[in-house]
Amino acid sequence: MNMPFVSIYRPSLQLGLLRAIAERHGFRAATFHLNLDFAQQIGPKLYEQLVHHRGRMFGDWLFSPVAFAANAPDRDGDLLDRFGEEATLLLADLGVDRDALLDIRNREVPRYLDRMLERVDWSAFRVVGFTSTFQQNMAAFALAARLKERFPDLITLFGGANFEGDMGLALVEGVDCIDYAVIGEGDETFPAFLRAVADGDDPALAPGVASKATARETRQSRAPFRRLDELPLPDYEEYFTRAEELGLIPDMSRRLVYLPFESSRGCWWGQKHHCTFCGLNGGSMAYRSKSPALLREQLAELVKRYRSFMLEAVDNIADHDYFASFFPAIVADKSDYQFFYEVKSNLTRDKIRLLRDAGVKRIQPGVESLNSHVLKLMRKGVSAAQNINLLRWALYYGIDVGWNVIWGFPGETADDYREQLAAMKQLAHLQPPTGAGRIWMERFSPLFTERRNFPARYVRPEASYSYVYPSGVDLDRVAYFFEYELDGALAEEVYADTRDWVRAWQATWKQEMRPTLTYWSSPNFIQIDDLRDVETSGTYTFKGALADIYICCSDRPMTAAGVRESLRLSEPESEIAEALHEFANRGLMFHDGGQFLSLAIPATLGR
Repeated sequence: MNMPFVSIYRPSLQLGLLRAIAERHGFRAATFHLNLDFAQQIGPKLYEQLVHHRGRMFGDWLFSPVAFAANAPDRDGDLLDRFGEEATLLLADLGVDRDALLDIRNREVPRYLDRMLERVDWSAFRVVGFTSTFQQNMAAFALAARLKERFPDLITLFGGANFEGDMGLALVEGVDCIDYAVIGEGDETFPAFLRAVADGDDPALAPGVASKATARETRQSRAPFRRLDELPLPDYEEYFTRAEELGLIPDMSRRLVYLPFESSRGCWWGQKHHCTFCGLNGGSMAYRSKSPALLREQLAELVKRYRSFMLEAVDNIADHDYFASFFPAIVADKSDYQFFYEVKSNLTRDKIRLLRDAGVKRIQPGVESLNSHVLKLMRKGVSAAQNINLLRWALYYGIDVGWNVIWGFPGETADDYREQLAAMKQLAHLQPPTGAGRIWMERFSPLFTERRNFPARYVRPEASYSYVYPSGVDLDRVAYFFEYELDGALAEEVYADTRDWVRAWQATWKQEMRPTLTYWSSPNFIQIDDLRDVETSGTYTFKGALADIYICCSDRPMTAAGVRESLRLSEPESEIAEALHEFANRGLMFHDGGQFLSLAIPATLGR
């Protein structure tokens, strides 16, 4: 089952894959996207606002009173008072007032669960499973508790990212409605569990399964599943049938639904250098990917079966080998796919153009800073110039970029943010970040696990957990997000100007006429139209070597020595460096250490 709160506009890969795996092993299985029913009940717009809210656990809080009944820690809505300002912002986003939100909690949630109890003949099932990521726990616990009350012999099984490692073991120990949980990846554990149930054996003996009798033992999940080519095609039929029945997705709108697919697991960069703030993957950082030929076959079948050309990779990072195999093959196929992918931000212009040609419309490249020193502290393995270059060419080739500015890393300085702010003020023509703020401390991230490297004055579970979970649950083990104060952290006011500029940057991109910085060129001649600021707009004209130098630094960041060698110039390197610095002083180039990057993009698009 897929419970609130996850988006209704894509099926669950977990459900689709687990159903196919169960049936491959000879077990009858059904999936239920019950998040669709709650969205239809309270309204899709309101539901999706709750899905996309980040911060306090308002979504889980709505279901906590039913999940834990008399043991629920907050039955009167104290969370809304404790986090008044954030609650006010949430209510404004939702378009409801406090009483309406409490009505959802006290009336709509119980009514929804009553409906779900009656909607399905639960007596036909021996095992019911819940997948849970982020704010899905409480809705899953609430329904599981009611199912166990009505059908005491029904076996409940939980899994997903919320049950990774010690989090899952603590939940098994502390939540009554959980019979068993899969700790880690379930591709082999899930069918082994079902076989044990069918044969009358103890399912907790299957590697990777925890029960109340075994949760206190030292147990490891199975080794990460490596044979991704052996996985079946996910089954999304129930999602589309139910979404259309509820009127959430008309039949003609199927093509607007992103179909989740999986081409890899883990992170090839994280295997070598775990980014300091990243809590993804948990115990499964090891990188594995599907063979390109099989992936193409599976995508073609997904599109044909479900009539949508929108494809969303759930990978943490695209396989770098795919740039020589998978993406060129998609181009050769001349398919009309529209992809979302997470990528590393050091992509060259040629690779970004290849993504465009293959139908990649949206990327999440992990651009978290535009300062090379801060990026080094993050262990990102890229420079600020590389990040800016990706933003340039993604804009040029029409690829939407999702990125954020984050701060609060040990070792950063106020100068880092003064330098970044100065750079940002030259980048109004590029796509702005979605947001800006202090890093979250996530379980499994080096910030959390490497306490010697990142000493902190305190680390404790994010405060809203205590308004959701009863006292019998060990929050130190269950929490994924933590409040903290690192030793030597900069004061919050250091970042105020950056936050304000990001908001201004976002505002300019909501205007009818967005800022632009473009160039027109011919041999030994260039004109740069600067429309980043209406008050200082104008055209720069350069001829001869200066024009050639600017074009030379357009494809990628270059050093003065590299420019001299590339253009075979006779001028001494010092003169070339002087010209590069003058371009930077005029805001036409970005200077990053010894590298220089032209900021304008070609006026003639798509070449």
